[in-house]
Amino acid sequence: MLELISLEKSYSKDLINKDILFIIIMVKQTITKAVADSSIITGGILSKKIQTKEISITEVIIPEAFISVFEHMAGEEKAVGFIGLDELKELKKILGDKLHFKGKRPTEYELKNLNLHGLDSLARQLAFDEDAMLITTSDTKANAAEANGIKTLLITATKESVITKLEKLFDETTMSVHLKETLVPYAKKGKPGEWKFVPLQKEALSKADIKDISQEIIESPRLRDDAFIEIERTGSTIVQMGLFRTVITRPPFSDGWEITASRPIKKLDFSEYAMSEELKQRISNEASGIVIAGAPGSGKTTFASSLAEHYASMDKIVKTIEAPRDMILSPKITQYAISHGDAQEIHDILLLSRPDYSIFDEMRNTSDFELFIDLRLAGIGLAGVIHATKPIDAVQRFITRTELGVIPQVIDTLIFIENGQIGKVLSINMAVKVPTGMTEADLARPVVEVKDFETKQLEYEMYTYGEQTVMVPVTSVSKKKSGMSTLAVRQIENAFSHLTDSVEAEMVSQHKAIVYVADKDLPKIIGKQGKNIEKIEKELGINIQLEPIQSKARPNQKPIKYNLKERGNYIIFNTDRGGDSIDTFIDDAYLFTSTTSKKGEIKINKKSQLGKTLIRALDLNKKIDLRMAA
Repeated sequence: MLELISLEKSYSKDLINKDILFIIIMVKQTITKAVADSSIITGGILSKKIQTKEISITEVIIPEAFISVFEHMAGEEKAVGFIGLDELKELKKILGDKLHFKGKRPTEYELKNLNLHGLDSLARQLAFDEDAMLITTSDTKANAAEANGIKTLLITATKESVITKLEKLFDETTMSVHLKETLVPYAKKGKPGEWKFVPLQKEALSKADIKDISQEIIESPRLRDDAFIEIERTGSTIVQMGLFRTVITRPPFSDGWEITASRPIKKLDFSEYAMSEELKQRISNEASGIVIAGAPGSGKTTFASSLAEHYASMDKIVKTIEAPRDMILSPKITQYAISHGDAQEIHDILLLSRPDYSIFDEMRNTSDFELFIDLRLAGIGLAGVIHATKPIDAVQRFITRTELGVIPQVIDTLIFIENGQIGKVLSINMAVKVPTGMTEADLARPVVEVKDFETKQLEYEMYTYGEQTVMVPVTSVSKKKSGMSTLAVRQIENAFSHLTDSVEAEMVSQHKAIVYVADKDLPKIIGKQGKNIEKIEKELGINIQLEPIQSKARPNQKPIKYNLKERGNYIIFNTDRGGDSIDTFIDDAYLFTSTTSKKGEIKINKKSQLGKTLIRALDLNKKIDLRMAA
């Protein structure tokens, strides 16, 4: 005969409350002899029922195999093993001689293959042999026992009413909660980019507190429809419980029991994100390989959720690949947990079900990237979520995982999320060209171009250089005087300073420079039969192309006001332009370009060639102009 006890949640306002989770809504039950199955043990419910005298049992029998299996699981650092052993220890403390262990102890081979379902089969058999009542929280196991003619006590809970101690720690502004034994519990409150870390109580949590909360979390899939144990590993357990992504770690993997729980604090509609009409059009109708990148907690998954709903609203079939399943989506979007399958299964399911778009949340390891690449090359529209601190970092993570020429086929749009909003968008395409900074036509090669989507400005180039695949920031290449280029320019200008008063060098490639000098000084610099310039080229190790300084096109430049003074060994121009690039002219003839200091000063050593030229111009009352550099 099946006896049913209905349970409800006992609501408590305490922050970390050890009160019982359920109360019985019927007359007190007295049982002469009972056998407990794994569900009532791992749920920690039987000891609470006996302590509160809601159930009176003369003798409780536990299969001997329970101790061996729970000990084996604990040895593998699985939370269920620790929880099961703790509950058996608590029952022994309460019942004393009323608790007995009976049945066969499993062999070493059986132990490796025995799971909780196998334990429950042993519990049913023991209840039958002992003519005892089986106590369980599982409908299926209760029905199986009743079918075998075993007396059964089913303890059920109203799934909708189960609210865990962990959930009570969250309010409407809480992003995440961080619990660790011997420490005060903390919460991160606010929103992405604007949050603060606040303590939740003054007292530190004990190991027992953490294990008690962990037990509730791990047991939650038995008691509610929206909870799943996504990943169970040695030393860690990941549970998706409603809105809450919960990570439980324990020794020796971590230095103590710890729980980290996070949840999205706001669900945004796609229309709430600030974006141009061109970007909306690209996302909606053109992009088929999207990467959503950002730092942890920046709002990547929130944007991915809104994107999935946007595609679904366009009457497209949308599915997600998640580990764990923590995206909050409407029922018409199917969510797949890769942690409960494998890459091949996901690949087969998606190709057979033929979705229009799939959202791949949290791509972490190489197998995730390989699955993303394989699905894209199969023609499935994908949006993948990646952790990255800079937009280009997300693209670089594909370089080591696929061939360079495949990247534009896999990714066409990269959306970088900052503080919950779209920060930058990059477009990726392939071109055959001479890479920026190179001048020889025979250096042309396939180049992956990474451009700012809004401005269309080229920001990075990826191409093969020898046997290496390199990514070059184009902005730094185009800066005439940066890094090694600045050093080379200074060396060239110094090499010509004893031959001319006005010189400006420009690196056009690694082995070639254009040197602008005064027209009147060209014969002296070239020398008889070109000996002087040939000597300089050998000394510098580069090819030099001489040009008259007047031939360098310079647009109309804004004059700069200045005060001129001498201080020690320096001639100093004082301006109101701090950190600007300034050209200096003598009687409208270009002399040199320099950058002002933060105070707006340009300092020229009197003993340098430029200093001597300036002193001579001042002595002859020549006009000296400062103008904004072109």
